[in-house]
Amino acid sequence: MDMKTIARPYAKAAFDFAVEKKAVDKWLTMLGFAAEVAQNAEIKDLINSNLNAEKMAEVFLAVCGDQLDEQGQNLIKVMAVNGRLSVLPAVVLGYAELKAELDRVVDVNVTSAAKLTKQQMAKIQASLQKRLDRKVKLNCSVDKKLMAGIIIEAGDLVIDGSVRGRLSRLAETLQS
Repeated sequence: MDMKTIARPYAKAAFDFAVEKKAVDKWLTMLGFAAEVAQNAEIKDLINSNLNAEKMAEVFLAVCGDQLDEQGQNLIKVMAVNGRLSVLPAVVLGYAELKAELDRVVDVNVTSAAKLTKQQMAKIQASLQKRLDRKVKLNCSVDKKLMAGIIIEAGDLVIDGSVRGRLSRLAETLQS
């Protein structure tokens, strides 16, 4: 089973609790901090050791200090008992996705052959917001291999308007 699948129920439970308590941003901060702790080399070794769950949770929470409230500490204890502290980084990602869904924001990766102007980015953002019916956050990058044009990726949606992509589609059509 992959980390995302294991992390999903923890992320969902934390998110549902945070929404109920109107503490979505607070929980994102707490989970982010706990994930950073889980990625520390010494803590990783501890997590992968055969230390009992209660002791592991105790050490983990001692490192976190007052960064976690009582409910955040309870989540860490449950994850320790289930041997799941190593998936904390994936829990944060899942939680962030749920928060973006709640905020109706979608991250869109735009790869272009040349640097986009502010006007081009605004035009892309406006048309995507209309098409996707949500706020759009653009992450722009340049890839000279595209020759010209852009590739837009928003979750499962991929719009390939690059010359390279068009040439590939043309070649496929000619070969079939």
